[in-house]
Amino acid sequence: MNLSRTARLLLALVSGVALAFAFPIFNFPLLAWISVAILILAVLNATPQYALLLGWLNGVVFYALSVPWFYTVMRHYGPLSVPAAGGVFMLVVFVCAIFHALFACGVAWLGRFGAARACLAAPFLWVSKEFLFLHFPHIGFPWNLLGYAAAGNLTFVQLTAITGIFGLSLVVAAYNALLAWVAIHAAHGKMRSLRTLLAVTSGLTVIALAGPRFVPQAPADHVAHLVQTNFPVSTNYPADWMQTHASDLDDLERISIESAQKIPGIVVWPEVPAPFSLQDAQFLSRAKRIARGAGGGFLVGVVDWKPLPGGGIGATNSAELLDSSGALNFIYDKIHLVPFSEYVPWRNALSFAGSLTGLIGDFQHGTQYKTGHLAGGPFSVYICYEAIYPNEVRRFTLAGAALFVNISDDGWFGGSSAPPQHLAMARVRAVENRRWMLRATNTGVTVSVDPYGRVVARLPPDTRGELDAPYGFRTDITHYARWGDWLAWLCVIATLVLLLLSARDAFQRRNP
Repeated sequence: MNLSRTARLLLALVSGVALAFAFPIFNFPLLAWISVAILILAVLNATPQYALLLGWLNGVVFYALSVPWFYTVMRHYGPLSVPAAGGVFMLVVFVCAIFHALFACGVAWLGRFGAARACLAAPFLWVSKEFLFLHFPHIGFPWNLLGYAAAGNLTFVQLTAITGIFGLSLVVAAYNALLAWVAIHAAHGKMRSLRTLLAVTSGLTVIALAGPRFVPQAPADHVAHLVQTNFPVSTNYPADWMQTHASDLDDLERISIESAQKIPGIVVWPEVPAPFSLQDAQFLSRAKRIARGAGGGFLVGVVDWKPLPGGGIGATNSAELLDSSGALNFIYDKIHLVPFSEYVPWRNALSFAGSLTGLIGDFQHGTQYKTGHLAGGPFSVYICYEAIYPNEVRRFTLAGAALFVNISDDGWFGGSSAPPQHLAMARVRAVENRRWMLRATNTGVTVSVDPYGRVVARLPPDTRGELDAPYGFRTDITHYARWGDWLAWLCVIATLVLLLLSARDAFQRRNP
């Protein structure tokens, strides 16, 4: 297709807008099935250099519209000035957009050897760039991957138990590539390919609409009590915080104990939304009362202080379980910390970034994928941001977890698109591993998710309360849990093969 540079630019920008609108809070997931096709059409027959720019602008628009909450976090909780918060936000957007630029450049360069080859390679290129971004040191940010736009469908999301989320990304990217290929043929008056598109679209539609009725129901034989604390987020907590909020804590203690006395089960509080530590005698006393009064144990997010190898003490973002006697019998320290929030990567090179570290300063990384034990079976906890890393969450399954508990403080995001986006990604971890997931948050979204991705119980956001969350234990191991990102690696291999074959062809053209 012969397009002007202006038309290509407009298509690239429209593609970025459409892709952003596929995710919460816009919630038009069907746009994900056409947005990448628009970008492919924009860059085919463009020079690789111009395609690189188009792809980067596409990424800038996508991330600016889909993660504006990043600015909110930096502005209000960094806390940074408006120019500084805006500058950090745009820096993040510009870096993330590089991966869209790589995809666009790759499609344009492969298009020199025919549109068919470019369209064939496009799905593998897309998954490879997502996979590369996931593994980018320190700042890998697999947020709003293409597959999540399709994961809201109960049938489509079942694929992730075999392939992980990258399988859904491949399916959606492949449909986009087919759509672009058909559009190119139609522009040249070749209409036969429309039959293929119609057949594929019809098949996907039938699967999406009829498939959910065939997804099994998951039995639940236990109930947990997920407490949504609804504390305001702050970067500073005065020494008298516990005394000032004694009535709030009394209310939460009452809610926790009363709910567990009505229906026996563990009580879960979210990722630390306040200066909670079991090394604080006052909070420890309260935690023991809850554990004993509830009778089923008390799992709570805390700051835990530990000796450092080089001397001194350091803090970890932790989850700790007190049993029904009030004794501590499980500690998990968060492994994957949030860069520029819980720790500062490349501190020596980025000395200015120390001001971005809120709460109590740098946390120490945990090192062990642990399991604890409840009445009924083993469980694991992962904390907040860890829920977006599929290959890391599956390690808890391999460690023996038969139940997932995800605690989070999404209050940092305010009333933005981040909490529903975060839930959409965390939900897929339950399906990939075929585990019940109990998700307790400070301000929402607090839910129970079954092993097939159904949200079976939910609390309204921004309210204080308790959710009777049904769950069960499962010990089967999915293909994804056992083998991890095997499909993503195959996409990387396919991408490299296609690039090498094209490089050979380019060499032969120059040297006939």
